[in-house]
Amino acid sequence: MTVDLTDRQRRILARLVSEYIEQGEPVSSSWLAGHSGLGLSSATVRNLLARLEEQGLVRQPHTSAGRIPTDAGYRLYVDSLLHSRRRQSTGELENRLRRSGTAGELLENVSHELARASHQIAFAMTPASPAARLVHINFVRLEGRRVLITLVASGNQITHKAIETDEEYDAPALERAAQYINGEFAGLTLHEAREAIIARMHEDRMLYDALLSRVLRLAQTGLDELAPEDTLHVQGVSFLFEGALGSSADREHVTLETLRALFELLEQKHRLVQLLTSYIEADGLTVVIGSEHASPAMHPFSLVASTFHDGQRTGTVGVIGPTRMRYQRAITVVDGVSQAMTRLLEGN
Repeated sequence: MTVDLTDRQRRILARLVSEYIEQGEPVSSSWLAGHSGLGLSSATVRNLLARLEEQGLVRQPHTSAGRIPTDAGYRLYVDSLLHSRRRQSTGELENRLRRSGTAGELLENVSHELARASHQIAFAMTPASPAARLVHINFVRLEGRRVLITLVASGNQITHKAIETDEEYDAPALERAAQYINGEFAGLTLHEAREAIIARMHEDRMLYDALLSRVLRLAQTGLDELAPEDTLHVQGVSFLFEGALGSSADREHVTLETLRALFELLEQKHRLVQLLTSYIEADGLTVVIGSEHASPAMHPFSLVASTFHDGQRTGTVGVIGPTRMRYQRAITVVDGVSQAMTRLLEGN
């Protein structure tokens, strides 16, 4: 949508949006006349607002009320923020994140930092890496035929999973299995390791070593179960409840029905991953506002997201909240965290 606005119209719109975000109540022409800093009369401001309403940037929720921004009005406001944003120092944040022991802990800590700073639902996601390489695998015997597998892949990715095996393994067999797999296949990508194991299982000479055959079957099962998956950490759901219950403006749009739809999306993480992947087509910041979402269930919400790099893959961090979110804060926080993540993961 292309909108041609005068400087006064842009400044009035920006003041209206920022005030509505802060207070959650329609903004009157008399208030804007006294607080816009433009020295305009209420009548002049009413004319400017009428023009903004004609262009679909603001609306009157009630006949006698002031005006509130539409999604198109939010878009112009957000675009101006993106154009004028300044990078913030992230030294303290990086120091906190460096204490993370694993890649999973880092993503969890990042989502916590985002939720705390933005007061919105926050997420941190990395896609599955086809280039992840086997560093170390370990097997631990549990009850019956259950075995705990610990897989360490490149990038300090650590995965644990308990599986049900076809037969019972004792501790010495599991130890030999781990030694054999680590000695033969460490350094290969997980896909290459699985393919190599399958190839060896078909070699005739392996049939004469029953124990080795069992080792290979266990290794194949383990690597199949621990195939790389998208990793997603979400925190801060309570902030959405607080906002929806505390503001009449948010209650009007964020109903129990829309909250339920969002929570279903958050619970079915593969759907959220698909949604985020469809939005993040390029590096940098992405902001999706209300009706810009393809899914009607997301129309009461806005998303602010940014990409980061670990040298091989592109991950995503961001926040989800009502369209009446504090965009300035969300953009600053998300942008800063993504920059910090890239520096940490690329070793700068």
